[in-house]
Amino acid sequence: MLMENKRKLKGPFNFGNPNEFSVKELADQVIKITNSNSEISYSSLPEDDPTMRNPDISDTISSLGWRPQIELEEGLKKTIKYFETIL
Repeated sequence: MLMENKRKLKGPFNFGNPNEFSVKELADQVIKITNSNSEISYSSLPEDDPTMRNPDISDTISSLGWRPQIELEEGLKKTIKYFETIL
């Protein structure tokens, strides 16, 4: 969409998902979907690690009319299914 636009828009454009979730929530979802018996372990965060990862996609929405359409759980299921077919 960005590459084919006729208005010669210049970026950067963020195509992230503004629905914030923690790495623990992500890990919990993966464990649940894969029926894994993996355990989560914790380490110290690097000094410069951001505490929030919430991308601003307002330019992407206003310039391209694009916004994420797939929620985390559905995206994880599709990703896991894909990797199951190639591994």
